[in-house]
This record gives sequence, C-alpha cells and structure tokens, in this order.
Amino acid sequence: MFIAPTLTVRVSAAGLLADEATLQQAPTWWSATWSWLAAGGPWLLALALLAACVAAWLLNLIALPGNWIAILLMAIYAWLGPEQGVVQLGVASLATAFVLGLVGEGIEFAAGALGASRAGASRRATVAAIVGSVIGALTGGVIGIPIPVFGPILAAILFGGLGATAGAMLAEWNRGRPWRENWRIGQAAFWGRTAGTVGKMIAGLGILVVCVVALLI
Repeated sequence: MFIAPTLTVRVSAAGLLADEATLQQAPTWWSATWSWLAAGGPWLLALALLAACVAAWLLNLIALPGNWIAILLMAIYAWLGPEQGVVQLGVASLATAFVLGLVGEGIEFAAGALGASRAGASRRATVAAIVGSVIGALTGGVIGIPIPVFGPILAAILFGGLGATAGAMLAEWNRGRPWRENWRIGQAAFWGRTAGTVGKMIAGLGILVVCVVALLI
C-alpha cells in the first residue's frame, strides 16, 4: 500500500534536483557572457566614440558644426567613460581637440570674410549661398567621384562650392544685378565655401587623430 507514494516522492525529488541543476547552469553561462562583455566593454565604447566622431566630422560637409559635435562626444566620454586604462580620454587630449575646433572655426570665418560678402554680395545672396552649398554637398555625397573612400568627400566639397556659387548668383540675379557682377560674386562664394570647408575638415581630421591617439596610448 505504501510503494506507490514512495516512488512518487522519489520521482518528484529527482525532478527537483534536475531543475535545480538546470538553474545553477544558467547563471554560470550568463556570468561568463557578462564577464566577456565587461572585459570588452571599454573597447566597445571607444570604438563607438570613434565611429560617432567620424560621422560628426562628415557633417562639416553640409555646413553643420561637426567638429564641435565630435568634441562634445569626446567630453561626454571623458566624463562618463573609463577613468583609467588604455582607452581613457584625458583632459589634455580634450583641450587639444578644443583648440583644433577653434582653428577650424577661424579658418571658416576668414574664408567667409574673403568670400561672397567681401565681393559685395547681399545678405540674401549670402544665405542663398549657404543653402546652395548644403544642397550641393548632399548631392555630391550621393553622386560621388570614382575614387575609393575619399570620392564622396571630394565630391561633397566640390558640389558644395558649386551650390554656393549657384545660390549666390541666383539671389543677385533676382535683385537685377548684371551678369558680370553675378559671376564675380559667384566665384567668391565658390572659393570662400571651398576653402572654409577644406580648412574645417582638416581641423576635424586633427580632432579625430587626437581622439585615436588618446584612446590607444
């Protein structure tokens, strides 16, 4: 009369032991995975920072403050990221990047001062040159130049200058200026936009180099 209950109890106990063993294996697997992620976490953060800074650097092509976005990302990483180790980002590197950002802004300002405004362009023409340069840069980035890696960047710079020329000339033409004056203002807009973008891109490239060196040394 008592054999069946005994077998039932033994089977239930065996099932509980099997479930307990399964539960003990799961945390072990998760702990190993978490340890692997924790070990590679700083490097993943560093790679994410580099990718974000490269994306921000490319925003300079469409007249956005890409260099300052990259510097802001570096500042956030220095504040919240690793405080020691290989992928640490120090204050000296951040200060160097900030100086390079100021250099880029100075180059862009100087190029703009020597561009369409100095050639006698109106405020409307200056705004139209900025809008045209953004449209041109986006178009150049899509069309590209058949050069590996740097083709879209070069195309964005070239088409950005052409877009600035077209925008400035169209605005001045609507004001009734003669063709010869429009052409002179368009040329100034082209060289001002191109020189400013190239200078800002070079400064931004310096910021990227500072970021890479700071994370690897």
